[in-house]
Amino acid sequence: MDKTTATTVFESLASGVRLDVFRLLVKQGPEGLVAGEIAATLGVPATNLSFHLKALTQAGLLTATQEGRYQRYRAHIALMVDLIAYLTDECCAGHPEACLPAGAMAACTNCA
Repeated sequence: MDKTTATTVFESLASGVRLDVFRLLVKQGPEGLVAGEIAATLGVPATNLSFHLKALTQAGLLTATQEGRYQRYRAHIALMVDLIAYLTDECCAGHPEACLPAGAMAACTNCA
């Protein structure tokens, strides 16, 4: 990951609504959710949510697939793992395993 991509991702997550959407979709895993389910779960009006989903998708944090009349959104887990790696790359003089709890890196690598 490069600095420009990392900046784009952070800018996209700088909204509380978008952060909530991304965390919800990470929790859902590969199944994802359709927009109506996201709106209902988070209590966000559909018109407001579509703006946030578009921003997250343009930043590469979400993927969207058409399912009939609906769009199913999924978190781009690999991008999240890349961002974590970018942030921790030089942690503890290049040894992030010395800084992070033992299971933290293993948990992230299993998501990819």
